[in-house]
Amino acid sequence: MLQRDLEKAATRGEPSYVWREGQRRRLRLIVQAAGPRVHGVVLENGCGVGLYLEQLEALGGKAIGLEYDFARARDAHGRAPRVVNAASEQLPLRDASVDLILSHEVIEHVADDRQAIREMVRCLRPGGRLVLFCPNRGYPFETHGIFWRGQYFFGNKLFVNYLPLQWRNRLAPHVRVYSSHSLSALFEGLPVSFIERRVIFGAYDNLIKRFGWPGRALRRLLQGLERSPFQTLGLSHFWVVEKIDEGGMPLNRTGRAR
Repeated sequence: MLQRDLEKAATRGEPSYVWREGQRRRLRLIVQAAGPRVHGVVLENGCGVGLYLEQLEALGGKAIGLEYDFARARDAHGRAPRVVNAASEQLPLRDASVDLILSHEVIEHVADDRQAIREMVRCLRPGGRLVLFCPNRGYPFETHGIFWRGQYFFGNKLFVNYLPLQWRNRLAPHVRVYSSHSLSALFEGLPVSFIERRVIFGAYDNLIKRFGWPGRALRRLLQGLERSPFQTLGLSHFWVVEKIDEGGMPLNRTGRAR
């Protein structure tokens, strides 16, 4: 990677560039969680280069992509017709105008994650759902690399997320990681109910490509742990959050009922 690309990877993460089993599995989870909402107005908040957005568009709804990075927004527009270059903390959408929002490994990178959550809840219609994926602090690897003595080191770094938070954040100041408690705190005071809250493992497609059947065996083992207490060691939180109808009163941009 060039230094410029490394800096972007550090601050904004790396979107999905290929469509493999890991992406297919997550799309199945999204569609199952969405139900009929997938045929309504769908926002992918942080759409990267548009791989998931393209799949959501094909399901028959009105899919809108929002992406902060202009170059990635341009690439996404090549896959789907409705892409907006904007920030998650100030969504350019009306109150209560969206049926489904996908936030896929994005909130850990935004400037203000609490405000980003408020904005998504504001834009959801009552009964609309947010499908959220974000990093789990219990995962043994920090997948976004670290900074050490002013230099960025890309890739998976073992046990960084197990350090005391103030030490962990010195090594990875560019990206957040969430416990169930800290993720719940982002929704405090907002009119939502939690339909599903669990932790999932990855698909490990790179390991399978490199090692074949041992990689597939590892994937079966780890994904099987999602049905056990060991799910706390998984890669990502997978939450499905539904907006509650507050007597027909939409939210304003502060997240409070008008």
